[in-house]
Amino acid sequence: MAIISEFQEEEPKPSTSSSPPPKPVSFNASLDPSNPVAFLEKVFDFLAKESDFLGKENVDMEIEAIVRVAKEKSKKKDEEVAPKVELKKKEEKEIKKEVKKESMEVDRKKDKEEGTSSGLRAPNKGNGLDLEKYSWTQTLQEVTVNVPVPSGTRSRFVACEIKKNHLKVGLKGQPPVIDGELFQAVKPDDCYWSIEDNRSVSILLTKHNQMEWWKSLVKGDPEIDTQKVEPENSKLSDLDPETRQTVEKMMFDQRQKAMGLPTSDELQKQDILKKFMSEHPEMDFSSAKLM
Repeated sequence: MAIISEFQEEEPKPSTSSSPPPKPVSFNASLDPSNPVAFLEKVFDFLAKESDFLGKENVDMEIEAIVRVAKEKSKKKDEEVAPKVELKKKEEKEIKKEVKKESMEVDRKKDKEEGTSSGLRAPNKGNGLDLEKYSWTQTLQEVTVNVPVPSGTRSRFVACEIKKNHLKVGLKGQPPVIDGELFQAVKPDDCYWSIEDNRSVSILLTKHNQMEWWKSLVKGDPEIDTQKVEPENSKLSDLDPETRQTVEKMMFDQRQKAMGLPTSDELQKQDILKKFMSEHPEMDFSSAKLM
């Protein structure tokens, strides 16, 4: 009789000892923003030396996926930053605009204060003046007057009378907007008026004396400081040589007077006196004054 004893072989237990994980290897490299490819070459050289990553079958696809994700992150970051940059630019533009506006206001206030103290006003950009009911500009040859009228006004409703020394402008049946003696005479035959955009009456007056600036349109109105008039160079080029020379001389004298310096005539006299003194050294000029 056989005796069977219960016996169970013990299964081998897994070994508690395992191979230690690889230690991290430090990587040192500097990035030159102008040559990022050189940095990538160092990265791949390092990977080839310290790991088997580049030996994997699908390594190209993995690298491509990494690059694609990086590009998407960069694009998303740019999209988030772009509105902020645009907003910052807009704010800077507004600030510059406000600073420029304040500077212009200060200059305008300064000109107004200077004009008030001297009784004269600074001219507008057209070398004339902007008044409550009308404005005017000028060149040496002409004066242009602009009188606002109700929108839709037709020429038959306008009353405009231009005489050699007098101007009267307004709407029929109403008190005239301008009615006074002109600052200087004009050539009535070379003067005319028209309706501009059915909103204003434009009047062109041809000066009789085309060598002087007007201080006002009509006598009794506020006057401008003609020393602050700034004629356009393009207008000077239209003049004949003799007239242009006279105008440039007048402009030079105005600037000299404004700075408290001698005019062209005074400078000429000084040169003559200096020349005379050099030619006559035997004479005593100790008491002579250069005007």
